Amino acid sequence: MTDPANDYPGVRLGLPSEGPRSIARVGRRLAALVIDWGAAVIISMAFFRYDAMATLLIFAAVQVVFIPTAGGSPGHRILGLRVVRQGGGWVGLWRPLVRTLLLILVIPAVIWDADQRGLHDKAAGTLLLRG
Repeated sequence: MTDPANDYPGVRLGLPSEGPRSIARVGRRLAALVIDWGAAVIISMAFFRYDAMATLLIFAAVQVVFIPTAGGSPGHRILGLRVVRQGGGWVGLWRPLVRTLLLILVIPAVIWDADQRGLHDKAAGTLLLRG
């Protein structure tokens, strides 16, 4: 059991409270989402005259491609965030797929635990960390 005075997101996972390898906070998460969604909208407008389903599929494809190859989506990387496998190692191919499928359903992404991990990250065994 943790001391409530020293309780912070990531403490139960053995992560620091601030700086590199700390849990990404809500502001950066939302900003990364806005960047990624905005890019998907721009691409959708350019190639599909803005189609909602095309936008969603572009957004999902960017997540699935960039997480295992670049360590995070373009929005994550721009804001100094990265998606890592809980326990270390390469995230692989199935984790980004599961994470993204749950992310586009929205509800799993907005239900968090005490460490500010969304259900999409918990199900995929991933963490969104700073730096």
